[in-house]
Amino acid sequence: MVETEISEFGLGPQIHREHTSASRASRGIHRHDGGLSHFADLVQSISNQDAEARYKAEEADNRLPTDDSPEPSQFQGAEGKTIISWEPNDKENPYNWPRWRKILILVTTMTTVLNSTMGSSLPSMAIPYMMKEWGVTSQTQSILPISTFLMGYVFGPIIWGPLSEHIGRRILSTGAFLMLMVWTLGCALAPNWPAMLVFRYLVGVCASAPIAVVTGQLADIYNDSIARGRAMSWFMVFTIFGPLLAPIISGFCSTSIGWRWTFWIGLIFAGATLILVAFLPETYAPVLLTRRARKIRKADPKAQVYSAFELEPHDFKQLVTRVLTRPIRMILTELIVTATCLYLSLVYAIFYMSFQAFPIIFQDVYGLSPGVTGLCYLPIGFGAVLALPIFFTYDNILLNAQARGAPWSKKEEFRRVPLATLGGPLFVISLFWLGWSARSDVPFVVPMLAGIPFGAGFMLIFMALLNYITDAYEIFAASANAAASSCRSLFAVALPFATIPMFDRLGISGACSLLGGLSLCMCAIPFIFIWKGAAIRERSKFCIALKEQKREMERKREEQQRRRARAAASNGMLDDKETV
Repeated sequence: MVETEISEFGLGPQIHREHTSASRASRGIHRHDGGLSHFADLVQSISNQDAEARYKAEEADNRLPTDDSPEPSQFQGAEGKTIISWEPNDKENPYNWPRWRKILILVTTMTTVLNSTMGSSLPSMAIPYMMKEWGVTSQTQSILPISTFLMGYVFGPIIWGPLSEHIGRRILSTGAFLMLMVWTLGCALAPNWPAMLVFRYLVGVCASAPIAVVTGQLADIYNDSIARGRAMSWFMVFTIFGPLLAPIISGFCSTSIGWRWTFWIGLIFAGATLILVAFLPETYAPVLLTRRARKIRKADPKAQVYSAFELEPHDFKQLVTRVLTRPIRMILTELIVTATCLYLSLVYAIFYMSFQAFPIIFQDVYGLSPGVTGLCYLPIGFGAVLALPIFFTYDNILLNAQARGAPWSKKEEFRRVPLATLGGPLFVISLFWLGWSARSDVPFVVPMLAGIPFGAGFMLIFMALLNYITDAYEIFAASANAAASSCRSLFAVALPFATIPMFDRLGISGACSLLGGLSLCMCAIPFIFIWKGAAIRERSKFCIALKEQKREMERKREEQQRRRARAAASNGMLDDKETV
């Protein structure tokens, strides 16, 4: 039986523990003068504790059994409590679930995010009709139905992402989706403009849950980075299709059966999706082990069987100081997260600026109807789909290089980031193409086709950088993605307010060129990651803490495997002696 003090998991009184010199260096808080250095020390301390607590629980969840254990899925802790863990090849471990079940989860997450992102631009072509009904005349207010939704995207992920790493994925995903339906119903029945804006904000808060949580769900069920990356690529393609389908719905509904039907159709689609969501299983391993432990205790009230997650402190102070601040700490102190957030924020904001820019281009210049203008978004979706074969082709190139032992293929930055070095220039080209071809003497199809490199570039940038931070921050992938989601949504709220004034002052060509120039500057970020990414991660407090805890967990696992091997050899020798 493996004797492990519960306090090793941060669950009880502190006990003496030996640490490597690297661990001492990272855990010690060096004294410097100045408020900024004290803040950095405080953040480092919290990050170290955060990583240590989570990896201790991870170690307990995946502990390898010893041969003399009465049950291979348990080990003995202090105070007579048995701490349960996964058995080798345990069928209830999400990593070992059958392929069909993982695909079903992936399909469910894709449909939920389709609902989520479709809601963001659902009223885009209906806004003039809503304003007319309620007598709203301000052009600034015309942006609010989308901006208030995106404000929910700013604050929602900061709560949903880390909270899903605290209470589990299913209850949070299901609850948020049900509330999304309730507030969408509110939009369909809104009696006035202020009520509509409040309901749109609440829809945005609830709709942001899949954006923050799904990356964690996919990390829960795919332990292989290749399989996880491919699943993420399908998921991200669906994130772009929602905003593209919504203008088509609102464009045709508003001119025929009324703008309120835009929301009724969104609600009908959400109701159909709810069938899949109802069967979405819990994927978070600590919660699943907690359920197993409770089931054992229910069958035998005397049993002192617990999961490591159950015995962790779950007080309000820990929730606020460690869990809910994690995305904010990542944005402020992690250069990888900060740079990724800046690039994704600009790209994402430009995408949402198109909901004001396309009517200017295709309705004002070419005289197209709202419904047909909505169809002009389809090339963006086609470009996003084109990004998938590029993604899979690079995956195969990488796998072949790894099989040959090519040195470059072993570097973390080459796993995904090169896709962004292609996506960035494509995105820039699309903006100059759109801006300089949108003239009355050029057929509308020409600027419309600029959507193909726009969609492909947008998708490749997102696939590369979101996968990169998911791989870099592993067990805190949901928090890292929540940070990226909140930051880009904040930009998507602010920049669209500048769209109409910018296009009025600079013209279509000037405005698109300005956005193209800014995107060109951001193109340098993936190249910097490839050049200096390893050095940046080596100086990252969060990455150092994660790396050390992971190395310590792997060391203990190898030690336990050797112990089992020695025990097996010893038993074999005893059996041979008895035979003699």
